[in-house]
Amino acid sequence: MDSSQPPAASADWWRQAVVYQVYPRSFADSDGDGVGDLRGITSRIGYLAALGIDAVWLSPFYPSALADGGYDVDDYRDVDPRLGTLADFDELTAGLHEYGIKVIVDIVPNHTSDRHAWFREALAAPKGSRARDRYIFRDGRGPGGAEPPADWPSAFGGPAWSRVPDGQWYLHLFTAQQPDLNWANGEVRDDFLATLRFWSDRGVDGFRVDVAHGLTKNLAEPLEPLPAKLNPGDWPPPTGTHPLWDRDEVHDIYAQWRQVFDEYDPPRVGVAEAWVHPSRRPRYASPSGLGQAFNFDLLEANWRAGEFLQVIIDNLADAQRYGASTTWVLSNHDVVRHASRYALPAADGSGSRVNAKAWLLSNGTSPEPDRGLGLRRARAATLLMLALPGSAYLYQGEELGLHEVADLPADRLQDPAYLRSDGADKGRDGCRVPLPWTGGGPAFGFGTGPAHLPQPDWFGPLSVETQERDPASTLALYRHALSWRRRLQGAETLEWMPGTNGQVLHFRRPGGWRSVTNFGSSAVPLPDGTVVLASGPVEDGLLPADTTAWIIPPSPGAATREDF
Repeated sequence: MDSSQPPAASADWWRQAVVYQVYPRSFADSDGDGVGDLRGITSRIGYLAALGIDAVWLSPFYPSALADGGYDVDDYRDVDPRLGTLADFDELTAGLHEYGIKVIVDIVPNHTSDRHAWFREALAAPKGSRARDRYIFRDGRGPGGAEPPADWPSAFGGPAWSRVPDGQWYLHLFTAQQPDLNWANGEVRDDFLATLRFWSDRGVDGFRVDVAHGLTKNLAEPLEPLPAKLNPGDWPPPTGTHPLWDRDEVHDIYAQWRQVFDEYDPPRVGVAEAWVHPSRRPRYASPSGLGQAFNFDLLEANWRAGEFLQVIIDNLADAQRYGASTTWVLSNHDVVRHASRYALPAADGSGSRVNAKAWLLSNGTSPEPDRGLGLRRARAATLLMLALPGSAYLYQGEELGLHEVADLPADRLQDPAYLRSDGADKGRDGCRVPLPWTGGGPAFGFGTGPAHLPQPDWFGPLSVETQERDPASTLALYRHALSWRRRLQGAETLEWMPGTNGQVLHFRRPGGWRSVTNFGSSAVPLPDGTVVLASGPVEDGLLPADTTAWIIPPSPGAATREDF
């Protein structure tokens, strides 16, 4: 079997796929303007194929003012001219498909941009018009309607309402440039079905659904106040009755989407970005809905065996109960890279997501990170994640072991989380810095001119060019891991082995191979068998601290390394 290529297409290819997230503006720049583009991605298809992934997820590439990194969409059926054309998109899709790599695109249904044709029409239309009904416009409270319709906060700080010249207010749960759509409006629902078909007809294999839990809202007058301590971005309670998030009726929308997905052969797939109570997540991932929902639990877990164990047990149980396929994520475009989270001292939470955000405010100086420790743990966590049943989502640059760029100059920051919080939240730009392809030269090979976010000098030794010469590099580890994962792939099950405890996680997968991770501070004995891959050096039959190994056991009838 040629392990360098993904397996043949099937209707359930996504259930155990490895999906690589590309943030287009920061991947590769083909024209030297400092912004990554579609032709840049096409020029790197060989790199993606050599990595061994099954699919690429493209973050938004639509026309946008970039008020929120492209998640403020002007036109859902076009390409931002700075990133290319529809013809460029078709060429990219065809090129990826030639290597058997599927294409997933971001879709942003909760809100449009304020430059969208619909919103411009709404601003020009009178109160109560059909154009305004596509959005959520309300009269204000108090004398002359000068107060917002409700005390709802935006996820990026400040109020979730903005006033227009005729005195009405519109809802935006994110930036003011992202007005929320009214999903009780049939025209909105029909238009998104047309968008799903537009991209599916162009060969798109699936959709990542942004803010999937936010589409339906309780807009009955008087507008309902939010529950205490439950602002946008927080997990709602497991009731389905929060006025803004995770309401039961949202699944009627995804049932319609599923009908569109099933018009294609193989059916298109969806994965929900749904920050909801864990007990509510499986419904988004049901076969009658989107099919998958992001499980962010590992992303938020501290580097502790007990926390990882509980996350794995709970999510695999949910997947089995509901017939869904779970997903695993350690980094993405919205969070501090896991090599940096795990570099923070244990006394400060072992690299928790919240603690990492506070660390960013110090420009990455307090607490002082242990970058070597963070990378060892990141490599071990990745190898553990890739051993699990279900699909794995990788974020561009993690295969290089990139850390967060925590000291970006304030005048270069672009994230609305920083701008709307008056600097109280550093934002997400540090994980969106353009990739280093070469050890030197302009923009480290990203393009021929300066990148849209400044790259640090330490990017050079971590570049693709440098790591491709080092058989012990993090890039080499990812390539070997994805190759072995494809060879060893089996049923979506695992069996916990004796020895799993507060320091070690040890499980067996179908076919007899095993994964062992040492979360402790001292080495532990390795189980009998052949170590086919390890996240760090393994010697004298011992598994060092912060290390994962994959092992083929020496049992009668079991596969051997030579069988692969």
